[in-house]
Amino acid sequence: MKLGTGIGWRPEIADTVEALPGIDWVEAVAENLCEDHLPASLVRLRERGVTVVPHGVSLGLGGADRPDPGRLAGLAARVELLGAPLVTEHIAFVRAGGPLSASPVLEAGHLLPVPRTWDALDVLCENVRIAQDSLPVPLALENIAALISWPGEELTEGQFLAELVERTGVRLLIDVANLHTNHVNRGEDPSTALDELPVEAIAYVHVAGGVEKNGVWHDTHAHPVTRPVLDVLKQLRSRVDPPGVLLERDDDFPPAEELAGELAAIRSALASAAAAPPAGRQRPARAPEPAPRAVGARERTGLSQTALLSTLVAGTPAPDGFDRRRLGVQSRALAGKRAEVVAKVAPELPEILGGGYREAFLAYARNRPMSAGYRRDALGFAEHLLVTDRPADEAARRRLTRWWQERAAPRPPRRGTRLVHAARTALLGR
Repeated sequence: MKLGTGIGWRPEIADTVEALPGIDWVEAVAENLCEDHLPASLVRLRERGVTVVPHGVSLGLGGADRPDPGRLAGLAARVELLGAPLVTEHIAFVRAGGPLSASPVLEAGHLLPVPRTWDALDVLCENVRIAQDSLPVPLALENIAALISWPGEELTEGQFLAELVERTGVRLLIDVANLHTNHVNRGEDPSTALDELPVEAIAYVHVAGGVEKNGVWHDTHAHPVTRPVLDVLKQLRSRVDPPGVLLERDDDFPPAEELAGELAAIRSALASAAAAPPAGRQRPARAPEPAPRAVGARERTGLSQTALLSTLVAGTPAPDGFDRRRLGVQSRALAGKRAEVVAKVAPELPEILGGGYREAFLAYARNRPMSAGYRRDALGFAEHLLVTDRPADEAARRRLTRWWQERAAPRPPRRGTRLVHAARTALLGR
């Protein structure tokens, strides 16, 4: 199916997206949509014949657990509501813990890389098949950006994706910005990845901006698209004509003219590369699969992912083989993102706390990993402040108490809540 040129639809730029010329299709984050009705902007776009593709972020198909049936049903409902021709998700894990590792469930609040191992591939493929059976349209999966590398990986990114497609028939959503991110952060050559992966399985392509700080590339989706990312797009186009290309922007939205300029740069890059001769492609031979082991792939994957996520969000010792400096960078990035998202879902909190919001939240997050969604996290943060008699300003504390009461309970948390918090801390081993 030919999609053409698109842009990520976000509520903050809904009017801009509707007015931009030459937009063939849009992509909307599935979890930001209700299951039974659409925002008026998306209704108008669909009435104009603009295709809308739902893009999921919370399934965690690369995680050790099987996909949650409720999440799959919710994603399927949004597909039906949009009349979408396909649905997309990520090759990532977003939570860990639980029965497989006999530990509390931890939420990352972010897309984390799966190890490129045969174990992780086995788990991912089974999860993908479960998802495919539950969804009414074809599924495409996106390669993700990463700050960290797993030790002992057995496959390259291209080999991993090729095996995934071979085993499941899933389509691919290739993010060229993520290929550039992994080049800067992990020394991986985008050309090699493009040579090894099955480009004929590409459903569409993402292009996004980021920024480099202290030798680390941050895939922010809040900065302009850079020349190196467009160069990777050209490399991809020299190998295949992708059915669709989409510009992603999630924050710090620029004026409409700047978005239009980035779309023009993307079209120009595609046009210039189309005239280039096809690059020679020679996929490497398949790596030999290891013999089966006594403990299952899900158990091994669950233990390793839980150990990593616990380091990142709960401060436990780093597993052997990881770059501890990079783990620190990733941990701080996760905490910062968590603070930013909580401020968006509960904007009253930074209003009440003023300039002290971020520092207070980061102090809270250091000792309390997220175990549910961001709205529950906002309530937990408010509870923590109230049981410790904060904020110090009495008027602000009264406002925070009212905010908490309206959303959680008729009474502010007191000593009983303190005991629950203490029990949580003990369970998490801190």
